Amino acid sequence: MNTTRRTLLSSCGIGTVALLTGCLGEGNGDANGGDETDDETEGDSDTSPTETGGPELSIVSTDELPDAPVRPAIEVTQKTATESQPPGLKATVTNESDRTLTLGEGRAIVFAYRNDTANNLMLLPAGSDYPVEAGCWRLTEGIAITEEYRMVTLEPGESASQVLELYGAPDTDACLPTGTFRFESPYSVRDESGEEETASFTWGFDISLE
Repeated sequence: MNTTRRTLLSSCGIGTVALLTGCLGEGNGDANGGDETDDETEGDSDTSPTETGGPELSIVSTDELPDAPVRPAIEVTQKTATESQPPGLKATVTNESDRTLTLGEGRAIVFAYRNDTANNLMLLPAGSDYPVEAGCWRLTEGIAITEEYRMVTLEPGESASQVLELYGAPDTDACLPTGTFRFESPYSVRDESGEEETASFTWGFDISLE
């Protein structure tokens, strides 16, 4: 698996504190260009305890597999928060074709730096330190995201995966809000050179924190 980067010019710089992936073009977890969601906000009827532990994470549903030569998947890796880590997921995308493909955007296809459609939660790559409240897996400030457009090349049968940690957004009322939440991400499938797009789609899943 190879990863390449193409720098994009936009008004959102790396030094900007951009809450919930504003620099990814389709940040805020909205694959339709960042449109506002309905007033019927998911997951805003309850709050979890403020101490470490909180609600249990589960996957409620996933979208149907796309009509494309790649297969996205999601699984739970950590059901509840502990003192050392928040709840976790693992996102994977697999090249099921018999030819080499290039996928983009490299972070979006594995749901890195994506927030749910109601802006209550954010998925961040595991293994890094993020600004969170002591004893609570809620972010204290936004996360700045670099501007480059990353492309991942997968050989036939090869997969790209990312272990993710689930955090509450800075303006949520609890460490981790409870309810049902939806995540979506756009996928671009290109030939090996990355020049010609052969397929594009949006894929997502719903999780529960109870």
